[in-house]
Amino acid sequence: MGMRGIHTSINDIRKKVFAEVARLSYQYQDGDLSDMENIPYRIIPGEVSTYRESVFLERAIVKERMRLAMGLPLRDVTEHAPVSQGAEECVHPEKYYQPPLINIIKFACHKCPDNQVVITDQCQGCLAQPCRQVCPRNAINFARGQCHIDPSACIKCGKCMSVCQYGAILRMERPCAVACGMKAIGSDEYGRAEIDQEKCVSCGMCLANCPFGAIADKAQIFQCIQAIRSDTPVYAAIAPAVAGQFGKDLPPEKMRAAFRKLGFQDVVEVAIGADLCTLEEAKDFLREVPDKLPFMGTSCCPAWSVMAKREFPQHADCISMALTPMVLTGRLIKKENPGCKVAFIGPCAAKKLEASRKSIRSDIDFVLTFEEVMGMFEAQAVDFTALEAMPVPHAASADGRGFSVSGGVASAVVNCIREMAPDREILVEHAEGLNECRKMLLRAKAGKLNGYLLEGMACPGGCIGGAGTVQLIPKAAQEVERVKKLTGKAHAYESTYQSILPDLEE
Repeated sequence: MGMRGIHTSINDIRKKVFAEVARLSYQYQDGDLSDMENIPYRIIPGEVSTYRESVFLERAIVKERMRLAMGLPLRDVTEHAPVSQGAEECVHPEKYYQPPLINIIKFACHKCPDNQVVITDQCQGCLAQPCRQVCPRNAINFARGQCHIDPSACIKCGKCMSVCQYGAILRMERPCAVACGMKAIGSDEYGRAEIDQEKCVSCGMCLANCPFGAIADKAQIFQCIQAIRSDTPVYAAIAPAVAGQFGKDLPPEKMRAAFRKLGFQDVVEVAIGADLCTLEEAKDFLREVPDKLPFMGTSCCPAWSVMAKREFPQHADCISMALTPMVLTGRLIKKENPGCKVAFIGPCAAKKLEASRKSIRSDIDFVLTFEEVMGMFEAQAVDFTALEAMPVPHAASADGRGFSVSGGVASAVVNCIREMAPDREILVEHAEGLNECRKMLLRAKAGKLNGYLLEGMACPGGCIGGAGTVQLIPKAAQEVERVKKLTGKAHAYESTYQSILPDLEE
């Protein structure tokens, strides 16, 4: 579950950083980025530290957070340079962040123990000492009235944990590594977390689960606002997971007015693209399963599809070729408004990676998370209660709006297939979290899921558990259900955009 929806000091600092970077961009003039030097002192004022051992360390971490929020590379603690060094590069809206997308701020990392079994001070030094009796390596000794584990002998089998009647033995695991479904997190020579970028699929689960806020992704807040301030119209394409993310004062009917206050031309819901993606996947499934392909996987979650193709190359063609809702919506907006730019506003870190692919760069110009946009609302002091309600144009179907919840994509596709081929029986399996997705693919590889439609989601609960979300996952799921009821269309095959789907796919 992680810490989503629990208000912590990490959320506070992240939001302040995003708000300051947004403010910097809204006020930016003639190459002057000197205010970057003042921001760490505004976010961490005074001379007494609040969270860490020194106020200098806190400010140093904020400086690196700012750099990442502006799409700039991290710096090493050995480099002595002003925070604005090289920052003029980020002024150009065309600038895509340099990889890697997910970064560990090394001097913010707590060097958490990674998979150790430890005896806590709850140990009562009992007479039986069953922990010692069951240890296959004699790794437990008794001294000073308590049991102790010799880490060099311990094989972490956990037998001692299961027999301690006081629950005094714990397995200590690194939260970021536990959250990573790709086993991409190891340690550097100082014991700090390190991401193996060859394995990482940018799902962002590590950054959502680090209790020290040491992991952050790069953002395009500054660049997006520069584009908004130019003469080019910028449209906000808002992902279905948005339901309830900005709190009760920003309901769906006020969304357009809110985004216009940030300078966007207008708002389009990505659920329209989800309807088109559904139609495409339903057609693919009917055409290819089981004659050409044993099973089909959904295409919309980039972290799941990258993992599937990378780890199961022999079944790479079983992942649907349908364009994702983000890309279809971007193409639709650009078809209707030639020369505009599109910012995808969503819950997801991996979408930043998807949008940076050469084939997609022309469709989506910026990707911002809900959390980053909250910073923009704060920078512009947008008062949600004072906004007028405006109907959202181009309503999507309820199924399209349900894409953000685990199981939603599969059920949308099934509803379409039922309409196209009423006699066809469809078997469905869905998994959330990359570890569970991998287990599902292993069963498919073994031939146990032939004829199935497989839905994979990298995040817990689906997109509503993404790294850029703000709300508790169960609450977000309720909100999605509520918003689904506000539309007149139930299923994707009722989409008014079906006729232009062939144009968008070219």
